[in-house]
Amino acid sequence: MSNSEQKKGGWRTNKWIRAAIPALLLHCSIGTVYCWSIFSQEIADYIGFSKGATEWAFSFAIFFLGMSAAFLGNVVEKDIHKSSLIAAICFAAGMAGTGAFIYYGGLHKGSVVALVGIYLCYGLIMGIGLGTGYLSPVKTLMLWFADRKGLATGLAVAGFGAAKAIASPIMQKMLGGLGEGGIYKMFLILAAVYFVMMFVGHLLLKKPDDWHEPQTKEKGQSIIDVIKTRPIMNYVGIWFMFYINITCGLALISQEKMIVKCLGLAGVVGIISTVSAVFNAAGRLGLSAWADKMKDRNTMYKIIFIGSIVFTGLVILTGGIKNGADNMGLTILVLALIMVVNAGYGGGFSNVPTLLSDQYGMGSISALHGITLSAWAFAGLSGNQLANWIVQNFGQEVEIGGNMVNPVGYQMVLYVTIVLYIMALLLSVFFVKMPKESK
Repeated sequence: MSNSEQKKGGWRTNKWIRAAIPALLLHCSIGTVYCWSIFSQEIADYIGFSKGATEWAFSFAIFFLGMSAAFLGNVVEKDIHKSSLIAAICFAAGMAGTGAFIYYGGLHKGSVVALVGIYLCYGLIMGIGLGTGYLSPVKTLMLWFADRKGLATGLAVAGFGAAKAIASPIMQKMLGGLGEGGIYKMFLILAAVYFVMMFVGHLLLKKPDDWHEPQTKEKGQSIIDVIKTRPIMNYVGIWFMFYINITCGLALISQEKMIVKCLGLAGVVGIISTVSAVFNAAGRLGLSAWADKMKDRNTMYKIIFIGSIVFTGLVILTGGIKNGADNMGLTILVLALIMVVNAGYGGGFSNVPTLLSDQYGMGSISALHGITLSAWAFAGLSGNQLANWIVQNFGQEVEIGGNMVNPVGYQMVLYVTIVLYIMALLLSVFFVKMPKESK
C-alpha cells in the first residue's frame, strides 16, 4: 500500500498501527513466559515443592505453545480476531490461575493440587494463549510489509525475545515491594495488565483491505498437500533444523547463569543475562531484516549454524568453561559463545515464517507456520532436560567464587550441541533448496 493511500485512510490503514504495534503488544506480553527462571525458586519455596518439580510448568508452557500453534493454525488462518482474542483470554486466565494456585499452595504446603493447578494454568491454559498469540500477528505483518517481510516478522518476534529483558526488573521490584505473598499477588496484577495490553492489540490488529484470501482450489488444500508441492524432504529439513536450533539454544541458555558463575562472574550474572536477552532480541530483528537482502533466506540458517559451530568448537578446544575463571581471554570467548548462540536462537525463530512463505506461498502460511512450531514444543521438552541430564551425570561440583558449579558438566553439553549444530547445517545445505521459480 502506498504512502498516499495510507494517509488517505488515516490510522485505519496505517501498517504500524494495524500490524506492528498490535504485534508488539501481543508478543511483549506472551514473551514474559521466559521470565519463569526469575521466580521459579520462590514459587517452589512458597508452595513447598522442589525447584525441579516446578520447572515442569515452564516446559509444559513451551510444549503447549507449539502444539496449540500446530492445531489452531487453521483458526488463525481463518480469523485473526478470534485467535488474538483467544490468546488474550487464555494467557491472562492462565496467569491469574497460576497466582490463585500459588496462593492455595501457600496455605497448604506440599499440596499436589497446587502443583497440578500450576501445571494446568501456566502450562496448558497459558500455553494455548502463547501459541495463538504468537501466530496471530505474523501473517498480518508479512502482508502489510510485503517488501520487508523479514523486518516485519523480526520486529514482532524481537518483542517476544525482549519481553524478558523488559519485564525482569519490573517483576523483581514487584516481588520485593508487595510484601508477604508477593509472588501470587504479582501474578494476579500482571494478569490484568497483560490482558489489557493484549486486548488492545486484538482490537487494533487488521489485515490490509486489499488482501483477499485465496479462494482457489489451492486454498482448499490440506497442509500436507501444501507441503507436498515441494519435495517432502525440503519441509522435513526445515522442521528438523528449526528443532535442533531451539534444542541447542535452550540447552546452553538453561545453563547460562551457572556457566557465568564458572567464570567467576557471579556478581554480574544479572547484567550478563540482560545483555544475552538483548542479543536474543537483536538476532530476531537484525538477522531476519538482513535476510531480506538475500536471494535465499536459507542462507541465514547456514550463517547461524556455522557461527554456532565455530564458537562452540573454540570453547571445546580451549576448555573455556573449565579454564575461563583464570584466563580473561577464555572468559571473553565463552561470553561470545553465549551471545552468538542467543542471537542465532532468536534469528532462527524470526526467519522461519518468511522462509516458509518463500518456499510455499502466503495462502496457508499461518497454518503451516503453526505446524512447524510443533518443533518448538518438542524442543521445549528436550533442550532443558537434555542439558540437565548431562550436567547431573558428568563431572562434579566444585567451588568457584563461593558458588558450587560443575564446569566439566557444562563443557560436556557443548560436545552434544556441536554435533547437533553440524547435523542442522547438513540439513540446511543438502535438503532445504530454493524453489526453482525463485532462482
